[in-house]
Formats: sequence, structure tokens, C-alpha cells
Amino acid sequence: MPHHGTTHDYDTYDRLIALLDTSSIAYELIDHEPEGSTGAVSALRGHPESEAAKCLVLRVKVDRKTTRHVLAVVPGDRRVDLDAIRSLYTARYAGFSDAATAERMARAIPGTVLPFSFDPDLELVADPEVVTQPRLYFNAARLDRSLVISGQDYARLAEPRVARIANPESS
Repeated sequence: MPHHGTTHDYDTYDRLIALLDTSSIAYELIDHEPEGSTGAVSALRGHPESEAAKCLVLRVKVDRKTTRHVLAVVPGDRRVDLDAIRSLYTARYAGFSDAATAERMARAIPGTVLPFSFDPDLELVADPEVVTQPRLYFNAARLDRSLVISGQDYARLAEPRVARIANPESS
């Protein structure tokens, strides 16, 4: 099967929908213009940025030999607090993964990273304000389709480690 660009290199979208359909969790799909930036896509979907799940792949160096990959999920209007991540893992360093690593670990192109991990080596951490959202919006591993789910159902399904990892102030 020929590949056209990177859009179809991952079955992440199908895995997500299959997971939702077998879990009897209520969700909605929203089709929109292809857009991956949190601010722009929130406007297209018609909700405040605080209801979006912003998903970032981080590199956490615990010590000289150990690097862990962390998928951090924070409200769309906030930034990831790298110091909070560092202390969470008692690590020497925490920073953003390079694009290629992020794409490989998240199995999605930038702008479409899900707040779910389908890779055993990608650890999922979500801010408490994400899991308490009545309606949580995120790109469904595609730039042209988004998903809405309750924060509570998201937490039950994705089973993230919940910790305060968002900067208190808006970005």
C-alpha cells in the first residue's frame, strides 16, 4: 500500500476509536479544517482553550544512564511546568523531545498527538485540571478531526498518572 506523506503511517486513529467503542464511553467526533495548533483548533471547534488537552512529548533524564519518555497532558491555555516534571521523576533534566522522537513515541504527527499512550515506553502524566473537565477536546490523531470526551471518562480509559504539571499562569 503506497504511503502519501506521514498522515497514514500510523493506525493511531483507528486504535483510539476501537478503544472507545469497546469501552462503552460516550464521545463525539468533530470534523473541521485541518489544524493542529491549540488556539486555532479550539476556535474552529468553538470552545475555550482551557477545555483542550495539550499533549507534549518530553525527555526526562533520570540519571546518566536512564532517559524516560513522558507524554504530558495539560489544559490548552497552560504551559507544561518542566520543573514539576523534573521533581515528579526526581530527574536531573526534563525537556521537550525532538520532533522525530515525539512522532515515533506518540505514533502521531505534530499537532495530532493524543492524550493516550499506545507505546509502553511512553509514560502518561495528566494535570488534574485535564481530568476534571466536563468536556475535554483534542485532535483525534488527525488534523481534520477532533474528539470530545469527559475528563473523568478520559482518566478511566487512559489511566494517566495525575499530577500538577501545568504552570499556574496561562501561556
